Amino acid sequence: MRSDLMKKGLERAPHRSLYKAMGYTDEELARPMIGVVNSANEVIPGHIHLNTIAEAVKAGIRMAGGTPVTFPTIGVCDGIAMGHIGMKYSLASRELIADSIEIMATAHPFDGLVMVTNCDKIVPGMLMAALRLNIPTIVVSGGPMMAGKLNGKPVDLISVFEGVGEVKSNKMSEESLKSLEDCACPGSGSCSGMFTANSMNCVTEALGLGLPGNGTIPSISAARVRLAKQAGMQVMDLVEKDIKPRDIATFQAFKNAIAVDMALGCSTNTVLHIPAIAHEAGIDLDLDLFNDISSRTPNLCHLSPAGHHHLEDLDEAGGIQGVMKEISTLGVIDLECPTVTGKTVGDNIKTASVKNRDVIRSVKDPYSTQGGIVILRGNLAPDGAVVKQSAVSPDMMTNEGTARVFDSEEEAMSAIMGGEIKPGDVVIIRYEGPKGGPGMREMLSPTSAIAGMGLDKSVALLTDGRFSGGTRGAAIGHISPEAADGGPIGLVREGDRIAIDIPNKTIELKISDKEMDARRKTYVPRPPAIRHGYLGRYAKMVTSASTGAIFKE
Repeated sequence: MRSDLMKKGLERAPHRSLYKAMGYTDEELARPMIGVVNSANEVIPGHIHLNTIAEAVKAGIRMAGGTPVTFPTIGVCDGIAMGHIGMKYSLASRELIADSIEIMATAHPFDGLVMVTNCDKIVPGMLMAALRLNIPTIVVSGGPMMAGKLNGKPVDLISVFEGVGEVKSNKMSEESLKSLEDCACPGSGSCSGMFTANSMNCVTEALGLGLPGNGTIPSISAARVRLAKQAGMQVMDLVEKDIKPRDIATFQAFKNAIAVDMALGCSTNTVLHIPAIAHEAGIDLDLDLFNDISSRTPNLCHLSPAGHHHLEDLDEAGGIQGVMKEISTLGVIDLECPTVTGKTVGDNIKTASVKNRDVIRSVKDPYSTQGGIVILRGNLAPDGAVVKQSAVSPDMMTNEGTARVFDSEEEAMSAIMGGEIKPGDVVIIRYEGPKGGPGMREMLSPTSAIAGMGLDKSVALLTDGRFSGGTRGAAIGHISPEAADGGPIGLVREGDRIAIDIPNKTIELKISDKEMDARRKTYVPRPPAIRHGYLGRYAKMVTSASTGAIFKE
């Protein structure tokens, strides 16, 4: 056993003594030792209940003959960090999470790991660590939050963000916003729409590193606790058979995950995280792969913010296994890929079915014949940009408008809330990329304000930063190279014309090559906004969004 490195033999008597100081018995030390990574905290609603999930995992490990050993990691709540300096630390926390797990599981060599997670950067950070360490591992999420209810209609966190814009444009009273605020997030779990947290939990299941149900079983359900116990028991089988994450997360498995991503209409942040996770397995995922798979995978689900359904509806309709079975008829799912169940994808989905065609449409009746996400390229984004096309109004799929240029989210937000943005404008927010931000802030506040003010069908927003999975409208992010790296977005001037053609996957700054070259010769990128502490180091090490914002080798 791998754990013998720290517990077996005469020379390890001091090590055993230290474990006994914590109450471990000789019998427990003789068993396989399983690290339980628990990201519970009292900051994130998706993590407030994770001690319960971790205890269930530990019970499962003990039932199957192992010894659980818990250790923590950090987590940032993107919603609470939104709109201020805290959001600069969100994406940057992903690398710290992966690094901290690597440290803990190498300094204390466990035989296997169960990673208890739930929200935006914690899930990909844990997956990156799993593939880097490559010891038997299962990831189990805490499950999605239920949707709130107001006047008989479902509401969620995005309803509150958009409500701010509605109040500002006199479409809602402050009293109504207070009522919405009080009920939109009714309890524990990852926010209830197909935002980044739930997107990544669903991707984990599709990738084969989470058990069936991992992405959709609600946090408040007893089935979620049972799933956690099953994860604890199942990791012992993986340890016995020495089935490791890289045995499961192959190139074909990543293609499966991207296909499910497209069918669901997941967050654009998956385009950052999936390549970063694959990188840890030594797999290179080019952005063009997303377009290739999107062209062959129809969008079958419109969950919030694209539609009125939520994760609880997807779970009742058949969940991720139902979606995989539906799109498998198109040949976009490799049924032979192994999973943490010990069975193949094909075996797992044999008994799956779609129970509600309003939530999971048939491949013969999709919302669109292409997937929910598309990669755009052009002279404004030569290395690519990303948009959640399933959440874009048909009126905005092809659009040309006038550039309104801002060098920070705060500047743009002030203009939006001040009524300075008009129909036909294209809001440019730059110096918010991985390096320039630094940290590539998620910008739900400006997109929600635009939507709340009724401008999402007439105003586009472009940035070298990124968006929340809750963003809707013509919000195009990850524009690469970023302004701080000398990218063309840094050359845009107030009043320039911008042409967006999502169906043809292009984004163009409407100036001549001669003018572009002239501007480039005089352009001096602004240095990162923060140059000290962790973010200062992060800005020096991070790569482009087009490569998943991973660290330089």
